[in-house]
Amino acid sequence: MNELKGIHHITAITSSAEKIYEFFTYVLGLRLVKKTVNQDDIQTYHLFFTDDVGSPGTDMTFFDFPGIPKGVHGTDEISKTSFRVPDDKALEYWVKRFDRLNVRHDGIKEQFEKKVLPFVDFDDQQYQLISDENNEGVAAGIPWQKGPIPLEYAITGLGPVFVRVSQFNYLKAVLEQVYFMKEIAQEGSFHLFEMGEGGNGAQVIVEYNTVLPRARQGYGTVHHAAFRVEDKREIEAWMKHYATFQVPNSGYVERYYFGSLYANIAPGILFELATDGPGFMEDEPYETLGEKLSLPPYFEHRREKIEKLVRPLETVRSTKVFEKEYE
Repeated sequence: MNELKGIHHITAITSSAEKIYEFFTYVLGLRLVKKTVNQDDIQTYHLFFTDDVGSPGTDMTFFDFPGIPKGVHGTDEISKTSFRVPDDKALEYWVKRFDRLNVRHDGIKEQFEKKVLPFVDFDDQQYQLISDENNEGVAAGIPWQKGPIPLEYAITGLGPVFVRVSQFNYLKAVLEQVYFMKEIAQEGSFHLFEMGEGGNGAQVIVEYNTVLPRARQGYGTVHHAAFRVEDKREIEAWMKHYATFQVPNSGYVERYYFGSLYANIAPGILFELATDGPGFMEDEPYETLGEKLSLPPYFEHRREKIEKLVRPLETVRSTKVFEKEYE
C-alpha cells in the first residue's frame, strides 16, 4: 500500500446548480467537465469543476439537494477549500477582480509562509486562493485554456483543505497513524499536515476549536474531502488497512469516472479515497466536456426518468468565446 498522493477533490453543497455554475465558470474561471447526478440521489445534480483536462487534484464538485436548509459553520466540519494560483502577483489580480465583481474577501494574508486570499460565495461557502510561489511537491494542473482568466493568473488546482475540530488529539492520531500524514508546522490553533510529495496540493490544515458550536451541514458547507490513490488495487489495500484500525467504511464504490472508498473518521468529517482514473473523458470528448447530462453506463437505462427529475441546465461553452479579462 502506497502513501496518499494528495488531494483528489472536495465536494460541497450549493443552494443553486445554476448560480454555482455561473460563479465557477464566469468568476473563478474553472471548467465544468462533468454535469451528472448524485448517484445516491438521482434528482440532485452533481457538477464537477476542474482544470482544463479534468486532472485529479483540481476538482471541486457540488450537490444541489432539493429543499436542504442553509448550513451552519462551526467546529467539527471540513471548513474551507483552497485553490492554487501561480504566484503572489496572481493574488493581486484576484483582489481587483473580486472587488469589481462584488465577491466578498478578506484581502491578502499570510499563513504558513504562503500568501492567501480568503473569500466566500453567495452561500457563504468558505474558500481561499493560495499562492504557489516557491511551492514544491505535487504538481499543479493546467488552467482552463479557453476560460475568461488570463493563464498567468488562473486557478490550477486544489490547495490545502481546512478541517475544524473540537478533538484535535484524536484527529491528529488518525491523520498520522491511519493516513500516514506528518505534522510539519503550527501557527496558533492551526496545524499543518502533509502527505505524499507534499506542497500545496497535498496538505490538510487542522484548526483546533472548542469555542464554536458544532457545525450543521447544509448548503454553503462541504460534504466531504477526497484524497488521491492510484487505482482500485490501492483502494482494496486501504480497505485492509482500515480493518486493522477498525475504521468503518463503505467498501469499494464504483463511480465510473473514479473508484471510491468512504469513511466517517470523526464527527462531521467524511473522508473519501478516490482513484486517479479513468477520468472525465470516458464518455465525452475534450472539446465539449460538461455540456450534456452524462450518466454512467449503469444509469443509462434510467435516463428518461432522470432527465424528467432534474431541471434543464444550460452549460454549452464550446460555441462561446471568452475574452481574457485583465483587471
